[in-house]
Amino acid sequence: MATVLILLGPPGAGKGTQASRLAAERSLPHVSTGDLFRENLSQGTDVGKRAQEFMDAGKLVPDEIVLEMLFDRVARPDCARGYVLDGFPRTLPQAEALQARLPADDEVRAISLEVDDEVVVRRLSGRLTCSKGGHMHHVDFSPPKVAGVCDTCGGELVRRKDDAPEVIQERLAVYREQTAPLIGYYEGLGLLHRIDGAQEPDRVFAELVDAATATRRETA
Repeated sequence: MATVLILLGPPGAGKGTQASRLAAERSLPHVSTGDLFRENLSQGTDVGKRAQEFMDAGKLVPDEIVLEMLFDRVARPDCARGYVLDGFPRTLPQAEALQARLPADDEVRAISLEVDDEVVVRRLSGRLTCSKGGHMHHVDFSPPKVAGVCDTCGGELVRRKDDAPEVIQERLAVYREQTAPLIGYYEGLGLLHRIDGAQEPDRVFAELVDAATATRRETA
């Protein structure tokens, strides 16, 4: 039996960072759909070539192909005990397709990091990315010692275009339309655990660990 941990939440909720920490703490692979695409495209696999055809045509890669990549990855020995999913599912049809294909004895735990829009906008609009090394700073939470200069490598700090407040609002609208319905879906299955994602990161992580190890009765 494998434990499948799914992190849900709006952009800026900290899913990527917390997924990495949770995977390390639980000694489980952190399975990112972005990494799966890069791996299959770079290795020229059959499924990667089929995905490339859609991408070259400017079309979305069908869920069937994404699921094929995913289940090829989680069939490897390191996922035998379970894995942490990052970036999938993003829509209700993807969640339903995933649930239908998972082995009957797998234990799914969906964890929703809940953060208000105002907190998301503050978090994302304040991010500063090093143009040289990709290191992150934040104008409020981790400001650089010298304005505009990365503490780590001295590179120029810039604000990404998708971190502009108006773009963040658009991303939140897409999230509410496409991904937020997954919360109700997993809640209806008795698989959802809610966490206040606006708390201090270490507190969020502690509650994530508790949710990941809770029995199904405690989680439901």
